[in-house]
Amino acid sequence: MNRDLFFMEEALEEAKKGLAEGEVPVGAVLTYKNKIIAKGHNTPISSNDPSCHAEVNTIREAARVLENYRLEKTSLYVTLEPCSMCCGLLIHSRIENLIFAALDPKSGAVMSNANLLDAEFINHKVNYSQGPLEKQSSELLKSFFRARRL
Repeated sequence: MNRDLFFMEEALEEAKKGLAEGEVPVGAVLTYKNKIIAKGHNTPISSNDPSCHAEVNTIREAARVLENYRLEKTSLYVTLEPCSMCCGLLIHSRIENLIFAALDPKSGAVMSNANLLDAEFINHKVNYSQGPLEKQSSELLKSFFRARRL
């Protein structure tokens, strides 16, 4: 099995945990030396903290595990294209690679809108790609929002 697919499947499982908790179903895993060192999902509703996106929760845990605020040589897998807040966190934490599944035309800041990771003013280059499980990640989000509108 392809490594990116394996790690994205783990991120999708995290998104499903968030869904079960009534959160917007976005999940993330962070790897170091091809091993998962942190996992997380959205928790802004349950924590009453708008910054608790899957990326933030996962990066906070990884920093604790590595005992370093610099997460060099790591890769973050996330089921949805990061927003502007999370892009800033990726840069400041020195994530090496970002792989995300679904585009976010509304607030995605990597490819859909602001292209923040390519901005000339940033001081760290995050390599990024849109990876596997786009359809599954997108459908999970769509079904969540459809159910909320009922």
